[in-house]
Amino acid sequence: MAKTPHNHSSRRPQGRQIGYARVSTDEQATEAQEMELRSAGCETIVREHGSGASRARPALAKIVREIDAGDTLVVVRLDRLARSVSHLLDVIEDLTAKGAHFRSLSDPIDTTTPQGMFSLQVLGAVAQLERALNSERTKAGIKAARAKGRMPGNPGVRERRPDALAKMTAAQKAAYGARLQSSANQWLPIVRRMRPDHTWDDISRVLRQRGLDWTPERLRRAVKWIVSEGMADKSLLRKSPPRPAEDRLMTLVAGIHSSNPELTLREIANQLERLHERTPRGGTKWAPSSVKNLIDRAKRSGLLEAA
Repeated sequence: MAKTPHNHSSRRPQGRQIGYARVSTDEQATEAQEMELRSAGCETIVREHGSGASRARPALAKIVREIDAGDTLVVVRLDRLARSVSHLLDVIEDLTAKGAHFRSLSDPIDTTTPQGMFSLQVLGAVAQLERALNSERTKAGIKAARAKGRMPGNPGVRERRPDALAKMTAAQKAAYGARLQSSANQWLPIVRRMRPDHTWDDISRVLRQRGLDWTPERLRRAVKWIVSEGMADKSLLRKSPPRPAEDRLMTLVAGIHSSNPELTLREIANQLERLHERTPRGGTKWAPSSVKNLIDRAKRSGLLEAA
């Protein structure tokens, strides 16, 4: 992404100011927020319509996924970005991991300044205290209910009432979507590089080698949700074409190499052995030269960029 020239008279970091304007319904307009964001120096503004009670915000997730180091995400107020303090901290953590910043025009939160970082730390401490207090209140409530002979939990769910079950299902779906979005930066780029050339089983094994616990079915379901929310192209769900054994190994090695270009040939060979992959000749021990041959083939076929 293009960078704006650095202004030596400004304390702002070099990079773009990206505005995020959200309203809850299609009937509401973002114009008022956009005016404030443009006045604050935002040349790019991303708009989103979504309930404040939901973390499923594809436009916001796309910003966080594609933002560059040095860029700053700007909102008019904190409630336009996050539904809770924990959600806010999750988003800022993702931005920080990308080397990006966050700023709220109406609140003392600006991660480019010491004062803003201090305010953020205070918010984090408040969130931790809130979680501890909620846990204590929940335990006390359960204990009191049991002392009175009442069962803890939602009586509507226990009685299988349709309205209560529908609310529970909606809450579970929202929580599922929030979990996927919070971890997407770890696994989605690998899925994008390997699908649909590779099977879900192959990709899940590569992810497990990177310490991510995915089964093929859970991974396919997660990608299906991501696609349904407009956060990824539906081509990821296409059926993998049948491939000769050596072509399958080529795409597998290309996927491992592209997900971590710093790996040596020996390290890739070790990964293939841990995955219990057979060599092109059917052996169990991989030589670096065999890995190099597959990488060279992947480059000739266009699967990897030639150096």
